[in-house]
This record gives sequence, structure tokens and C-alpha cells, in this order.
Amino acid sequence: MAAKKKKKAAKKAAKKKAAKKPAKKAAKKVKSKRKPNAAFMKAVTPSAELAEVVGASAMPRTEITKRLWAYIRKNGLQDSQNRRNINADDKLKAVFKKGTVNMFEMTKLVAKHLS
Repeated sequence: MAAKKKKKAAKKAAKKKAAKKPAKKAAKKVKSKRKPNAAFMKAVTPSAELAEVVGASAMPRTEITKRLWAYIRKNGLQDSQNRRNINADDKLKAVFKKGTVNMFEMTKLVAKHLS
């Protein structure tokens, strides 16, 4: 028991000494630009139904999502009461297979149209 108390006392004393020492200036880290995830940047080809909305050329998933949201905003398809819901027009109904889709469900449905 006495040995444990001595060890604890020694640790506390060491912590106090470390706390009293002036802090050394840390070397400034050079912040590197964040690299995009390769899986997101891989070009995928949209299906014919999705191509009517976002374009037929192969592009990354991130670009498809951006173009899809641009289409939704341009045509005023976000629900006015619940902004999370998207009211599909004829082109989007072909992709979603239903009239109203939650924005979180949208990415899952769009993924089925990518290859």
C-alpha cells in the first residue's frame, strides 16, 4: 500500500513540474488541401431516365447530385411546407417511380440509375 501511495505522489509531482514549464512553441503545420475521395470522383454513366434531367455524359456522383438539385430548384420542385420533400415532375417520376420523395431517399433511388 505504501509503495502505491509513493508512486501516486511521484506522478502528481511530475505532473505539477510539467505544468509549470513554459510551453514550447509548436511548429506550424502546413495545411494541405483536402484530397477528394476517389470513389466519389469516379465517372459513372446515368440511365436514360436520369440523363433527361442531368445530361447523358459520364460524370462523378457529386456532379450528378449537384445537377439534380439545380434542376429541382430551377423548376421549384421542393415542397413549400416540408423542404425535405421533393415533388417530382414527369421527368423525375421516371427516376423516382413515385410523386413525392424525401431528400435522403432521393440519393438511394438515384443510385439505382447509375452504372
